[in-house]
Amino acid sequence: MKRRTIQVRIFRGDKKYVAECMDLPVVTQGDTLDEVTANIREAIGLHLEDEDLAELGIAPDPTIVATVELDAVA
Repeated sequence: MKRRTIQVRIFRGDKKYVAECMDLPVVTQGDTLDEVTANIREAIGLHLEDEDLAELGIAPDPTIVATVELDAVA
């Protein structure tokens, strides 16, 4: 069965937001959440550009699901 989603973890690094794929060797960063999400979409697209998705076990046009880790409250 092919995965229909690509999981991404987004967290606040020392100075920037960092996004790392859980399913692919892709990592990027950005100054804002909007920037880091745009960067991870672009990075995933570039990584998969010439790949055979079936060989990687990924369905065509997969959805990116991001988990954002926020600072603790209290």
